[in-house]
Amino acid sequence: MASDFHEVRFPLDVSLGSRGGPVRRTDIVTLASGREHRNSRWANSRRRYDAGLGVRSIDALHAVIAFFEERRGRLTGFRFRDRTDWRSGSPSKEPTPLDQRIGTGDGTAKIFQLIKTYGSSFSPYQRPIAKPIGGSVRVAINGVEQSVGSAFNSDPTTGVVTFTNAPPGGAAITAGFAFDVPVRFDTDELDIDLSAFEAGAIPQIPLIEIVP
Repeated sequence: MASDFHEVRFPLDVSLGSRGGPVRRTDIVTLASGREHRNSRWANSRRRYDAGLGVRSIDALHAVIAFFEERRGRLTGFRFRDRTDWRSGSPSKEPTPLDQRIGTGDGTAKIFQLIKTYGSSFSPYQRPIAKPIGGSVRVAINGVEQSVGSAFNSDPTTGVVTFTNAPPGGAAITAGFAFDVPVRFDTDELDIDLSAFEAGAIPQIPLIEIVP
């Protein structure tokens, strides 16, 4: 995600009215005994959205068309706000530096990737966070918040946290942040029937997550 990604967010007013969520790919084979064998083909989930539900006016539709054209359809990725999952904790709470465990110090490593963990008891899923919102990242070492700029820096284009000095061995590295989802259009054609739109029909604007 370099030259084929633009660090710009899809129109926020439209994204807040969209629908969608995580998708997984599972192969299921039914054995002769009737028992199932299930295998996950993807290590990471992948989010899909339909932004068409968020288009409520001709002006909003015009903004989406302009955004689509500038991205050249499916060619170029961009940021998207998922209103159900855009913070290190729940969407209604401000991020704190203790929200997510992102690593353990070993006295040498200075670089850690932001992650968000889902679940806790059986098989927690760790999702890499590649597009944190600039200025939102807060970090702590063993529960003590660190100063951005002097103790650490975070890259809003990759989600990488870099410490000035390596955290000591065994230290718990935690972080809180807000983030966008890296996506692209999942179509090279926006088929818009203006008469149907004015009658209440919803255009389809499919988006799909770009897995980092």
